[in-house]
Amino acid sequence: MSQRHYGLTGAIIKCAFHVSNELGAGFLESVYEKAMLVAMKDEGITAVSQKPIEVTFRGQGVGTFFADLLVEDKVIVELKAAKAITPEHQAQLINYLKATGIEVGLILNFGNPKLEYKRSPLTPPRINLAN
Repeated sequence: MSQRHYGLTGAIIKCAFHVSNELGAGFLESVYEKAMLVAMKDEGITAVSQKPIEVTFRGQGVGTFFADLLVEDKVIVELKAAKAITPEHQAQLINYLKATGIEVGLILNFGNPKLEYKRSPLTPPRINLAN
């Protein structure tokens, strides 16, 4: 697994544990989003919420998605308040990484009393040379 931005992602996860411990489970994602902004600001981490990011296909804009949190222009954070992190959540984050070229993302799930998180690096596509 890529070691890129491990210090920053570790600091983000630390903030998520603070938010989880103080608020507990059961709130909407928007509450956790605002709480994460407060916690990260207190730690000196720069982040913006609901950052619009344009998706292109063959040089044409085909849509816009909004990253829950973009941290220091280096890490995309997707927030969930679900029973568990699903493969669909992971696919969503990987697509966001591909669309932006950002090298690492985090999924933080506040839907249970115990914080669940997943760190996902953007890996280059595998090339099949066996033609």
